[in-house]
Amino acid sequence: MIGRHSAKFFSFYVPIPGIKADYHEVDFDNLYSASEIVDLDENLLRTELEDLPCCATNEDGTKDGDPLNLILIGTREDISTAFVCRGWLPAEQTHGKAVWKTIKSFLFGSRYRYSPVSPLYFVNRPQDFAGQKPRHTVHQRNHLRAWLSPLRHQGKSVWVGQISRDIGVRLTFKTWPPVTHKIDPDIDEARISLIGDLVYSQQLAKTGWVKGVGAAARTNPRYNLTGDPYFTDGYRAVLVFDRRPRSFMEIDQFDWEQPVSNRIERLETDQEPDFDEH
Repeated sequence: MIGRHSAKFFSFYVPIPGIKADYHEVDFDNLYSASEIVDLDENLLRTELEDLPCCATNEDGTKDGDPLNLILIGTREDISTAFVCRGWLPAEQTHGKAVWKTIKSFLFGSRYRYSPVSPLYFVNRPQDFAGQKPRHTVHQRNHLRAWLSPLRHQGKSVWVGQISRDIGVRLTFKTWPPVTHKIDPDIDEARISLIGDLVYSQQLAKTGWVKGVGAAARTNPRYNLTGDPYFTDGYRAVLVFDRRPRSFMEIDQFDWEQPVSNRIERLETDQEPDFDEH
């Protein structure tokens, strides 16, 4: 609402009938006790984010999965509004009906907007919420997982996340359901794409980078729990959200790491073929 001297910004949420999402099972208000919650200044925040584990894991924590390459800072309402504005949707839990829909979409190439995201674990629990931005079929989507941490920055919640791009679906005996998405090995592409996408939500207030899993060259990739290779510059993107609409020119920056030059150096080290060869 725009008035003569001010503007007010509102968000409205309508439940989707029949959807069973991960966040329906989480009591966010009581997830941590008051003694566990700690509010950090900018310097301590950077230290804590760099000290996080490299990756999400399997259920018993014995194997590393996809790298934790995303940090979201903000209230649930502000973060959810930004993602919804850009066409992101919740992912269903892996219950029977959702599994059957996923299998049908895999077999017949149909679109399933709420296809489940397999559980990964951080702080001894599966993701608190999973989101996806689907494309034409179940085979292709950007998807992320996020966990609420006990950390706070300027009173805002800190969420630890993981994002990658799905480029296909295949059968597997390593997870349930018995179909899994194959990720694009260049996981940094999905991370960069998300930042560009959320700029247009007008709720991105600040961005930055911290050290994460560490660099992995395309000639010597790492692997996730389902055997998909990935390479990365090894950094975590840090995104701060605000209720007030912000233009691109108003987005602030943390004076931390600068991974862009590192990425160029990594690609040169990998000795990628000349584009004329393709």
